[in-house]
Amino acid sequence: MALSKKQAFLSFVMLAAALAVTFLLYASRPSTEIAEPKYVPVTVDVATAVKEVIRIPVQAQGTVTPLRSTRLVAEVAGRITEVSDAFNVGGFVAAGDVLLRIDPRDYQTALLRAQSAVASAESLLAQEKGRAQVAEREWKKLPAGSQRSDEAKALYLRQPQLEQAEAELLAARADLSTARDNLERSVIRAPYDALINAKSAELGQYVSPGSALADIISVDVAEVRLPIPQGKLEYLELPGLGVYPQGAEIDLYTDVGGVVNHWAAQLHRSEGVFDERSRVLYTVARIEDPYALQDPQREPLRVGTFVNANIRGRALPDLVALPRYVMRAGNHLWVVDGDNRLRDREVSILRTGGDLVYVSAGLEDGERVSLTSLDTSLAGSEVEVVSSRSSAQLRQQYQTDALPKATTVEAAQRDTPAAARDSAAGRDSAAAPDAEA
Repeated sequence: MALSKKQAFLSFVMLAAALAVTFLLYASRPSTEIAEPKYVPVTVDVATAVKEVIRIPVQAQGTVTPLRSTRLVAEVAGRITEVSDAFNVGGFVAAGDVLLRIDPRDYQTALLRAQSAVASAESLLAQEKGRAQVAEREWKKLPAGSQRSDEAKALYLRQPQLEQAEAELLAARADLSTARDNLERSVIRAPYDALINAKSAELGQYVSPGSALADIISVDVAEVRLPIPQGKLEYLELPGLGVYPQGAEIDLYTDVGGVVNHWAAQLHRSEGVFDERSRVLYTVARIEDPYALQDPQREPLRVGTFVNANIRGRALPDLVALPRYVMRAGNHLWVVDGDNRLRDREVSILRTGGDLVYVSAGLEDGERVSLTSLDTSLAGSEVEVVSSRSSAQLRQQYQTDALPKATTVEAAQRDTPAAARDSAAGRDSAAAPDAEA
């Protein structure tokens, strides 16, 4: 009985507590009034369009080749009796340096015989001239009626003998000249400043005319053959066939293991014919003193090196440079109007690669382009501009980031051509697909 009263009391207490909690929840319920929704503008970063005169660099790749490559061969026969210390593969020689000497004794003997023959022919000619003078005086003493034909007079005055003596003297002098040339040919000299690329003869070896002695390459100037796609020729100053009067400046560089080296070059000429398979026009760049013989502090550019090239483009007016990622399908981008609303805009762009696009039509100075990627459903929406920069500042930033950096103090202090300083950034690649306007 007592237990039942206790249970009833606990049940009453629990019910009272539940009622109290229910009352508190009801009293603290939120207001049933419907609040108006608040619109929060989308935040964007913008670039202010600035039309510039921009030089779009064209990037290409090629292999360094020598301007001249010559195979030296023997012009006379004989045994090699002397070899220069520089006559080794990789050795540098100056124009006129003696590389080899072939045994000259036979040619010295031939020279003495030729000199003797010349002296003998001169003596014979002098004798014939004296005889001719004597015959002329005797001819003049003959009676007038005894003088016969002109042929008889020529024989009497010894003109055939005199002409024969003169011809023999000419032949002797020709033999003397040949003997001197053969003696001179026994000394093999470098025809120009060169590097010995290969050698095929050695001390004591017997050589005959036509025997290969060495292969040499010039070191004063080197060349790089650069392929330019047909669609990018309009970005370069190509006045026509032949040598360019003032070739565009080129920045050649290599990046091996993170070590970047630069060399200055100039566009020298084009080959004038499109390659039938790749549809590219090959242009040729020249590099002065590639082995840095005149400037030992500079890094040499060896023949056979595969290099990248940034070719300075021609000046193109009224271009706006923008990051490539702001472009949408169909060459569309977002423009923020004066009311801070998004407007879809179709523009025309130049074909180029790299991280930048160059708008040639569709944007005016001062218009704001959204740098923030947005969905197409936000067209006409109000936006809030967080930050603003000019397109020229963006171009310079991308240009600086895109250029390969020299990793040594010496490389950083080298003269970098205007293709790397003054051109509008954009890493054009000859092999990269183009984005067409």
